[in-house]
Amino acid sequence: MTVRMYALECGRLTGRWKDMMEGEEGEVDVPIPAYVIEHPKGTVLFDTGMHPTLQADPASRIGERAARLFQFHYRAGEDVASQIQAIDRDPAKVTHVVNSHLHFDHSGGNHLIPNATLVLQSREYEVGMDAERAAKFGFDRRDIDLGHPVKVVDGEHDLFGDGRIVCLPTYGHTPGHQSLKVRLDSCEVVLTGDACYFCRTLKERRLPRFVYDREAMLASLQKIADMQSAGARIFFGHDADFWAILPKGGQPIS
Repeated sequence: MTVRMYALECGRLTGRWKDMMEGEEGEVDVPIPAYVIEHPKGTVLFDTGMHPTLQADPASRIGERAARLFQFHYRAGEDVASQIQAIDRDPAKVTHVVNSHLHFDHSGGNHLIPNATLVLQSREYEVGMDAERAAKFGFDRRDIDLGHPVKVVDGEHDLFGDGRIVCLPTYGHTPGHQSLKVRLDSCEVVLTGDACYFCRTLKERRLPRFVYDREAMLASLQKIADMQSAGARIFFGHDADFWAILPKGGQPIS
């Protein structure tokens, strides 16, 4: 049984280093990744990037304050549906969207994947569906209240029951952040999302500036480090150097 994975770049952002790693100064340019995973029982998309509105008018979607924190390098054709089409796949045939969490650069393209079941940790979904709490965390209910089926999970969840694609709770960055473990034919991969922004995050344990639960995030980083020590390949959430060496453009990751 073959499982294939493809990396998609859904625009880029420039932000303040200090917001992404304690103690840094200046600016950092980061990719906005999404991953297509093809399994015999379905096609899974891990994260969906940004809403297309952010290509021209970010403030109208995420608010003036949030929009001022970033420079948006996001053009027509870089939304997640277009990127899926660019590798000769059909967004309408994606069966599952696994959102690592509900920040705008990870769930903003959910509406472009019309027939998928959204898979979310229960504590993330509960916050996202509560208008007051969602606003506090920078979530937008419009990204999940779309009429899609929603599968709400608690903790580790084996998507197809065979150990090939497994949701992993990596709480801390947000209340219900999750990563995704993918067992390819050649190796095991962990897509960390924002549980681990950069390679340096894992090595130095310096967290982003805004964190829901520092102790939980540090525990999640230790879990990721333990999986790396056991032989898993770690795919960092927004690491430009790591992203530059990944196969893209329809070439499967092996």
